[in-house]
This record gives sequence, structure tokens and C-alpha cells, in this order.
Amino acid sequence: MDKQKLMMTANEVRKGILTSVHSAKAGHPGGSLSSAELFTYLYFEEMNIDPENPKDPGRDRFVLSKGHTAPGLYAVLALRGYFPVSTLTTLRQPGSILQGHPDMKHIPGVDMSSGSLGQGISAAVGMALAAKLYGASYRTYTLLGDGEIQEGQVWEAAMLAGHHKLDNFVAIIDNNGLQIDGAIEDINSPYPIDKKFEAFNFHVVNVADGNDFSQLKKAFDEARNVKGMPTAIVMKTIKGKGISFMENQVSWHGTAPNDEQYQKAMEELERAGEALCQR
Repeated sequence: MDKQKLMMTANEVRKGILTSVHSAKAGHPGGSLSSAELFTYLYFEEMNIDPENPKDPGRDRFVLSKGHTAPGLYAVLALRGYFPVSTLTTLRQPGSILQGHPDMKHIPGVDMSSGSLGQGISAAVGMALAAKLYGASYRTYTLLGDGEIQEGQVWEAAMLAGHHKLDNFVAIIDNNGLQIDGAIEDINSPYPIDKKFEAFNFHVVNVADGNDFSQLKKAFDEARNVKGMPTAIVMKTIKGKGISFMENQVSWHGTAPNDEQYQKAMEELERAGEALCQR
């Protein structure tokens, strides 16, 4: 898929995020929107997956460690064909497969249930280690929030990944600079993120703009060529990316748009999509 198509797909992912959160009147749009390009790149370019066979033993694995940004994962899974896009409007509804955090028992394409911050990376490291022990060729990816890496369990998992030289493992850190209570550097600064992962024997790739597909491609291509150590991709993003009144606003970490805000946001995305079509 070329860059323009990827950008158009990411725009559709954003529509799915907003539609699901608005329908539920609850959810986490900010960090879902900042990761839209990352979700799109993983599921449409990077990972070896088959929506027709979501449990294929040879598939690449993805764990959403920052599980509260499930609306972003759900949107890309729907667009990739794991379930109908219309399902997105059932987010957090009784009887829906799409609950507030990913559920591997009920959602096709979800490899690990997650939500408690810090735990997802541990499960992902376990998957990567299993591949090494059993001689499997699949790769494992996990997405963490920059606030999430304040959790100690993250570094226990990183220590294990580095110790076992898991070059089939990629940890992606969504460095949008904001967590639920404010700026990460004011709450409990994790900086310098890259040096911390290097200290745990990771190869680190810093991405200046994690909302740019060319930079994401370069980072993941580099990660594939790394041997003898895991990779951490630290990508600088914009929380609420794509919606003018949500960008870099901590209040949109876990707030659903009302009807008026939803209409305004969707109109912005429609215009963005039209602009991409005219390129």
C-alpha cells in the first residue's frame, strides 16, 4: 500500500475511533488518535497476519499494552476485515464483543487481553520468548504509552527481553507527552526514554514524527535488520492528532465528544479525506 493509501486508511481509523467513542459516550480518544498511523502501518504493512485465519500459529503478534486506547485497535481491526465496521458503534454496550479494553476471548484479531498498565509488555515478551524457544518465525509487537512506562513492571519485562536477546520483539512507545493527569514530565518524568531502553540492552530507534508513514517505515525496516537484541521504537506523536480542538489537550485523554463535537470532528476528517483524494 502506498503512502497516500496509508494516509487515507489512517483517516478512516480516526473516523472509527470517534464513532465508537461517541456511540459509547465513553472511552479514550486522545491516545487512540495519536496512534492511528502506527495501528495502520502495523496492520496494513508490517505484520504477517490473515483476518480469515486470526489464530494462525505462524502469525505475527500484537499486544496493546496501553489497553485503554482500544478504540484505535478496534477501528483498524474492523477496517482490516476481522469484523464488520458497523460493530464499532457497539463499543462498551452490553453484549458487544467490543468492551472498554481488548478481550482476546471474544474479539477476532486480539492476541492478548490488556488494560492494567504495564502488564501488556510482559505478555508480549513472553510471546517473543516462546517463539525463540520453539523455533517459530513470528515477530511480536507491543504498543506502550509514555505515561505507562512509569510502571515498574515495564522495566522487568524489558530486562528479560534484553537478557534473552529477543530480536523478534519490538516495543513501540507512543510519546505524545500527556497522560490522564497532565504532562508526563510533570507527573513522573520517564525521560530520557531512549537511554533507559538502551540501558536494558535494546536497540533504540527515535522517530521524530510518529504520525508520518515515511518515518515509521524507516523505523520498522531498521528494526527488522537488528540481530541479537530487541528494538524499542520511541515515536513522538500528537495526542488527539487529526482533530484540531483535541490536539495536545490532556482533557481528551478519556472524554467522549458530545453530538456537536462529534459532528465538527467528523467534518474535519471528511475534509482531510477529500484533500488526500485530490493529491
